[in-house]
Amino acid sequence: MEGLVIKSTGSWYQVKTPGGQRVDCRIKGKFRTKGITTTNPIAVGDHVDFEMEPELGTGVITDLHPRKNYIIRKSINLSRQAQIIAANLDQAFLVVTLASPRTSLGFIDRFLVTAEAYDIPASLVFNKLDLFSDEGLEILAGYKAIYEKIGYPCYDVSALEGTGIEQVAALLQDKVTLFSGHSGVGKSSLINALLPDLKLRTMEISEWHDKGVHTTTFAEMFELPQGGYIIDTPGIRELGVIDIEKQELSHFFPEMRARLNQCKYNSCRHINEPGCAVIKAVEDGEIELSRYESYLSIYHGNDTRA
Repeated sequence: MEGLVIKSTGSWYQVKTPGGQRVDCRIKGKFRTKGITTTNPIAVGDHVDFEMEPELGTGVITDLHPRKNYIIRKSINLSRQAQIIAANLDQAFLVVTLASPRTSLGFIDRFLVTAEAYDIPASLVFNKLDLFSDEGLEILAGYKAIYEKIGYPCYDVSALEGTGIEQVAALLQDKVTLFSGHSGVGKSSLINALLPDLKLRTMEISEWHDKGVHTTTFAEMFELPQGGYIIDTPGIRELGVIDIEKQELSHFFPEMRARLNQCKYNSCRHINEPGCAVIKAVEDGEIELSRYESYLSIYHGNDTRA
Protein backbone atom coordinates (compact mmCIF):
# COMPACT_ATOMS: atom_id res chain seq x y z
CA MET A 1 0.00 0.00 0.00
CA GLU A 2 1.05 3.58 -0.64
CA GLY A 3 0.54 6.64 1.53
CA LEU A 4 1.62 10.08 2.72
CA VAL A 5 3.32 10.54 6.11
CA ILE A 6 1.21 13.17 7.89
CA LYS A 7 2.50 12.84 11.44
CA SER A 8 5.73 11.81 13.13
CA THR A 9 6.16 11.12 16.83
CA GLY A 10 9.70 9.77 16.65
CA SER A 11 9.08 6.05 16.66
CA TRP A 12 5.65 5.95 15.00
CA TYR A 13 4.37 7.58 11.83
CA GLN A 14 0.78 8.21 10.80
CA VAL A 15 0.32 7.44 7.11
CA LYS A 16 -2.67 8.61 5.09
CA THR A 17 -3.74 6.47 2.12
CA PRO A 18 -5.15 7.96 -1.12
CA GLY A 19 -8.58 6.84 0.13
CA GLY A 20 -8.23 8.85 3.34
CA GLN A 21 -7.52 5.98 5.74
CA ARG A 22 -4.99 6.77 8.51
CA VAL A 23 -2.67 3.99 9.62
CA ASP A 24 -0.11 4.09 12.43
CA CYS A 25 3.13 2.68 11.05
CA ARG A 26 6.60 1.88 12.28
CA ILE A 27 9.84 1.57 10.33
CA LYS A 28 11.30 -1.68 9.14
CA GLY A 29 14.77 -2.20 10.60
CA LYS A 30 16.65 -1.92 7.30
CA PHE A 31 16.00 1.84 7.17
CA ARG A 32 18.56 2.25 9.92
CA THR A 33 21.34 0.59 7.91
CA LYS A 34 21.00 2.44 4.61
CA GLY A 35 23.75 4.93 5.45
CA ILE A 36 21.22 7.64 6.28
CA THR A 37 22.89 9.95 8.78
CA THR A 38 19.72 11.68 9.93
CA THR A 39 18.09 10.96 13.26
CA ASN A 40 14.80 10.42 11.42
CA PRO A 41 15.00 8.46 8.15
CA ILE A 42 11.30 9.18 7.49
CA ALA A 43 9.78 12.66 7.75
CA VAL A 44 6.37 14.29 7.48
CA GLY A 45 5.64 14.88 3.80
CA ASP A 46 7.31 11.67 2.66
CA HIS A 47 5.53 9.30 0.31
CA VAL A 48 6.02 5.70 1.40
CA ASP A 49 4.98 2.11 0.78
CA PHE A 50 3.78 0.10 3.75
CA GLU A 51 2.41 -3.31 4.63
CA MET A 52 -0.41 -3.92 7.08
CA GLU A 53 0.03 -6.04 10.19
CA PRO A 54 -3.49 -7.52 10.14
CA GLU A 55 -3.46 -8.89 13.67
CA LEU A 56 -2.39 -5.50 15.07
CA GLY A 57 -4.15 -3.04 12.77
CA THR A 58 -0.88 -1.18 12.31
CA GLY A 59 1.55 -1.00 9.40
CA VAL A 60 5.25 -1.36 8.64
CA ILE A 61 6.89 1.15 6.26
CA THR A 62 8.84 -0.84 3.69
CA ASP A 63 10.00 1.76 1.16
CA LEU A 64 10.56 5.51 0.84
CA HIS A 65 9.73 7.18 -2.49
CA PRO A 66 12.27 9.64 -3.97
CA ARG A 67 11.95 13.10 -2.42
CA LYS A 68 11.42 16.28 -4.44
CA ASN A 69 13.24 18.19 -1.69
CA TYR A 70 13.50 18.39 2.08
CA ILE A 71 14.62 20.83 4.73
CA ILE A 72 17.17 19.78 7.31
CA ARG A 73 18.95 21.02 10.41
CA LYS A 74 21.71 19.85 12.70
CA SER A 75 20.63 17.81 15.67
CA ILE A 76 21.44 19.87 18.74
CA ASN A 77 22.65 16.95 20.85
CA LEU A 78 24.26 14.96 18.05
CA SER A 79 26.27 17.51 16.10
CA ARG A 80 27.34 15.04 13.43
CA GLN A 81 23.81 14.02 12.67
CA ALA A 82 20.95 15.91 11.10
CA GLN A 83 17.20 16.01 11.49
CA ILE A 84 14.94 16.23 8.46
CA ILE A 85 12.22 18.71 9.42
CA ALA A 86 9.88 17.90 6.49
CA ALA A 87 9.96 16.65 2.90
CA ASN A 88 8.39 17.38 -0.50
CA LEU A 89 7.64 21.04 0.16
CA ASP A 90 6.29 23.64 -2.24
CA GLN A 91 7.23 26.53 0.06
CA ALA A 92 8.40 27.37 3.58
CA PHE A 93 7.14 30.16 5.85
CA LEU A 94 9.37 31.31 8.68
CA VAL A 95 7.23 32.85 11.42
CA VAL A 96 9.17 35.79 12.90
CA THR A 97 8.58 37.91 16.00
CA LEU A 98 10.59 40.96 17.01
CA ALA A 99 9.93 40.50 20.75
CA SER A 100 8.55 37.83 23.09
CA PRO A 101 10.62 36.05 21.74
CA ARG A 102 12.93 37.98 19.43
CA THR A 103 13.93 36.33 16.16
CA SER A 104 17.46 37.44 15.27
CA LEU A 105 18.57 38.39 11.77
CA GLY A 106 21.17 35.62 12.00
CA PHE A 107 18.49 32.99 12.65
CA ILE A 108 16.42 34.28 9.71
CA ASP A 109 19.46 34.14 7.43
CA ARG A 110 20.35 30.57 8.42
CA PHE A 111 16.80 29.45 7.70
CA LEU A 112 16.80 31.18 4.31
CA VAL A 113 20.20 29.71 3.39
CA THR A 114 18.91 26.23 4.26
CA ALA A 115 15.78 26.78 2.15
CA GLU A 116 17.90 28.05 -0.78
CA ALA A 117 20.24 25.06 -0.50
CA TYR A 118 17.33 22.63 -0.79
CA ASP A 119 15.52 24.66 -3.48
CA ILE A 120 12.50 25.59 -1.36
CA PRO A 121 10.90 29.03 -1.94
CA ALA A 122 10.77 30.85 1.40
CA SER A 123 8.73 33.73 2.82
CA LEU A 124 8.79 35.59 6.13
CA VAL A 125 5.61 35.96 8.18
CA PHE A 126 5.92 38.66 10.86
CA ASN A 127 3.47 37.73 13.62
CA LYS A 128 2.14 39.56 16.73
CA LEU A 129 1.50 42.80 14.86
CA ASP A 130 -0.94 43.66 17.66
CA LEU A 131 1.99 44.04 20.10
CA PHE A 132 4.00 46.51 18.01
CA SER A 133 4.66 50.02 19.28
CA ASP A 134 5.61 52.80 16.85
CA GLU A 135 9.25 51.92 17.47
CA GLY A 136 8.47 48.27 16.79
CA LEU A 137 6.85 49.16 13.49
CA GLU A 138 10.02 51.04 12.50
CA ILE A 139 12.14 47.97 13.31
CA LEU A 140 9.69 45.83 11.33
CA ALA A 141 10.03 48.13 8.33
CA GLY A 142 13.81 47.80 8.60
CA TYR A 143 13.65 43.99 8.69
CA LYS A 144 11.28 43.88 5.72
CA ALA A 145 13.46 46.28 3.71
CA ILE A 146 16.42 43.90 4.06
CA TYR A 147 14.57 40.84 2.80
CA GLU A 148 12.14 42.28 0.25
CA LYS A 149 15.10 43.94 -1.47
CA ILE A 150 16.64 40.53 -2.16
CA GLY A 151 13.41 38.87 -3.22
CA TYR A 152 11.90 37.28 -0.12
CA PRO A 153 8.16 38.04 0.31
CA CYS A 154 7.24 39.42 3.75
CA TYR A 155 3.79 39.40 5.34
CA ASP A 156 2.48 41.13 8.48
CA VAL A 157 -0.05 39.21 10.54
CA SER A 158 -1.68 39.08 13.93
CA ALA A 159 -2.90 35.58 14.68
CA LEU A 160 -4.62 37.01 17.77
CA GLU A 161 -6.64 39.66 15.91
CA GLY A 162 -6.90 37.95 12.52
CA THR A 163 -4.95 40.66 10.68
CA GLY A 164 -3.45 39.42 7.39
CA ILE A 165 -4.80 35.89 7.81
CA GLU A 166 -6.83 35.92 4.57
CA GLN A 167 -3.76 37.00 2.60
CA VAL A 168 -1.69 34.14 4.03
CA ALA A 169 -4.54 31.65 3.46
CA ALA A 170 -4.62 32.55 -0.25
CA LEU A 171 -0.88 31.79 -0.55
CA LEU A 172 -1.37 28.27 0.82
CA GLN A 173 -3.93 27.01 -1.70
CA ASP A 174 -2.97 23.69 -3.34
CA LYS A 175 0.55 23.82 -1.87
CA VAL A 176 2.47 21.94 0.80
CA THR A 177 3.73 24.66 3.14
CA LEU A 178 6.11 24.31 6.07
CA PHE A 179 5.61 26.63 9.05
CA SER A 180 8.76 27.03 11.13
CA GLY A 181 10.26 29.38 13.70
CA HIS A 182 11.28 29.71 17.33
CA SER A 183 9.06 28.35 20.08
CA GLY A 184 6.62 31.07 21.11
CA VAL A 185 6.41 32.96 17.80
CA GLY A 186 2.79 31.87 17.41
CA LYS A 187 2.94 29.13 14.78
CA SER A 188 0.16 27.17 16.47
CA SER A 189 -1.94 30.31 16.97
CA LEU A 190 -1.44 31.21 13.31
CA ILE A 191 -2.46 27.73 12.17
CA ASN A 192 -5.50 27.89 14.50
CA ALA A 193 -6.47 31.18 12.80
CA LEU A 194 -6.15 29.50 9.39
CA LEU A 195 -7.90 26.29 10.50
CA PRO A 196 -10.16 27.21 13.46
CA ASP A 197 -11.48 23.66 13.89
CA LEU A 198 -8.03 22.34 14.77
CA LYS A 199 -7.73 24.07 18.16
CA LEU A 200 -4.00 23.40 18.47
CA ARG A 201 -2.59 23.85 21.97
CA THR A 202 -0.84 27.15 22.69
CA MET A 203 1.00 28.42 25.76
CA GLU A 204 2.23 31.68 27.17
CA ILE A 205 5.84 32.78 26.79
CA SER A 206 8.00 31.67 29.71
CA GLU A 207 8.79 34.68 31.88
CA TRP A 208 12.08 33.14 32.92
CA HIS A 209 13.90 33.48 29.63
CA ASP A 210 11.46 35.13 27.21
CA LYS A 211 11.52 32.04 25.03
CA GLY A 212 8.55 30.04 23.98
CA VAL A 213 7.58 26.81 25.65
CA HIS A 214 7.47 23.92 23.19
CA THR A 215 3.78 23.21 22.59
CA THR A 216 4.31 21.23 19.38
CA THR A 217 6.49 18.23 20.15
CA PHE A 218 6.32 16.53 16.74
CA ALA A 219 5.76 17.47 13.10
CA GLU A 220 2.25 17.13 11.73
CA MET A 221 0.52 17.82 8.44
CA PHE A 222 -2.95 19.41 8.27
CA GLU A 223 -5.15 19.40 5.18
CA LEU A 224 -6.54 22.75 4.06
CA PRO A 225 -10.16 23.15 2.89
CA GLN A 226 -8.95 25.18 -0.13
CA GLY A 227 -6.53 22.38 -1.10
CA GLY A 228 -2.98 21.84 0.08
CA TYR A 229 -1.37 21.12 3.43
CA ILE A 230 0.24 23.01 6.31
CA ILE A 231 3.11 21.30 8.13
CA ASP A 232 3.43 22.42 11.75
CA THR A 233 6.83 21.75 13.34
CA PRO A 234 8.32 21.91 16.83
CA GLY A 235 9.79 25.29 17.71
CA ILE A 236 13.46 25.60 16.81
CA ARG A 237 15.74 27.07 19.49
CA GLU A 238 18.80 26.86 17.26
CA LEU A 239 19.23 26.18 13.56
CA GLY A 240 22.55 24.76 12.43
CA VAL A 241 23.30 24.80 8.72
CA ILE A 242 24.49 21.41 7.51
CA ASP A 243 25.73 19.75 4.31
CA ILE A 244 26.75 23.03 2.65
CA GLU A 245 30.34 23.27 1.43
CA LYS A 246 32.11 26.53 2.28
CA GLN A 247 32.88 27.27 -1.37
CA GLU A 248 29.16 26.93 -2.21
CA LEU A 249 27.78 29.01 0.67
CA SER A 250 27.68 32.33 -1.21
CA HIS A 251 25.47 30.69 -3.88
CA PHE A 252 22.68 30.54 -1.30
CA PHE A 253 22.71 34.30 -0.63
CA PRO A 254 20.81 35.68 -3.67
CA GLU A 255 22.47 39.11 -3.48
CA MET A 256 25.92 37.48 -3.47
CA ARG A 257 25.02 34.94 -6.14
CA ALA A 258 24.22 37.79 -8.51
CA ARG A 259 27.79 39.13 -8.17
CA LEU A 260 29.90 35.97 -8.10
CA ASN A 261 31.12 36.28 -11.68
CA GLN A 262 32.27 39.85 -10.96
CA CYS A 263 34.97 38.85 -8.46
CA LYS A 264 38.60 39.00 -9.60
CA TYR A 265 39.24 35.38 -8.60
CA ASN A 266 37.01 32.41 -9.34
CA SER A 267 37.97 30.90 -5.99
CA CYS A 268 37.08 34.09 -4.07
CA ARG A 269 35.87 33.37 -0.53
CA HIS A 270 34.50 36.94 -0.15
CA ILE A 271 36.44 37.42 3.08
CA ASN A 272 39.60 39.43 2.39
CA GLU A 273 40.46 38.83 -1.27
CA PRO A 274 41.38 41.79 -3.50
CA GLY A 275 38.89 42.60 -6.24
CA CYS A 276 35.97 40.94 -4.42
CA ALA A 277 32.66 42.21 -5.81
CA VAL A 278 30.77 41.04 -2.73
CA ILE A 279 32.95 42.99 -0.28
CA LYS A 280 32.67 46.08 -2.52
CA ALA A 281 28.87 45.73 -2.55
CA VAL A 282 28.88 45.56 1.27
CA GLU A 283 31.08 48.66 1.46
CA ASP A 284 28.79 50.49 -1.00
CA GLY A 285 25.67 49.55 0.99
CA GLU A 286 24.29 47.36 -1.80
CA ILE A 287 24.52 44.24 0.38
CA GLU A 288 23.29 44.58 3.95
CA LEU A 289 26.04 44.32 6.57
CA SER A 290 23.86 41.98 8.68
CA ARG A 291 23.59 39.57 5.75
CA TYR A 292 27.34 39.63 5.19
CA GLU A 293 27.94 39.04 8.90
CA SER A 294 25.63 36.02 8.72
CA TYR A 295 27.64 34.74 5.76
CA LEU A 296 30.88 35.03 7.75
CA SER A 297 29.30 33.40 10.81
CA ILE A 298 28.09 30.39 8.83
CA TYR A 299 31.36 30.19 6.86
CA HIS A 300 33.41 30.02 10.04
CA GLY A 301 31.06 27.50 11.62
CA ASN A 302 29.54 29.82 14.24
CA ASP A 303 26.07 29.09 12.92
CA THR A 304 23.88 27.81 15.73
CA ARG A 305 23.19 30.93 17.77
CA ALA A 306 19.49 31.66 18.32
